Amino acid sequence: MKHIIKILSLLVAITAFWIGLLETSVVPRSNAWLLPIYLIVSLGCYGLLMVGVGLMRFPTCPQEAGLLQKDIAEAKEFLKQQGVDVGCD
Repeated sequence: MKHIIKILSLLVAITAFWIGLLETSVVPRSNAWLLPIYLIVSLGCYGLLMVGVGLMRFPTCPQEAGLLQKDIAEAKEFLKQQGVDVGCD
């Protein structure tokens, strides 16, 4: 619930700032109308950047990979005992 309140208060603040820019002549009115679109595009670019950074820094876990290979071998052996063809070894 607290997270929703934070998001709503942030949206209210951004909306109030945007309406304030529309009402004053600080920014030309034609540019102020485009600010929400710029904000959405900027948030999208930020999201893509964070996904890219997360993929570049994706940790490799050699110990976990070894455990996974062991589990796969055990599962293949179990399925062979049950008479299931598990493909090539």
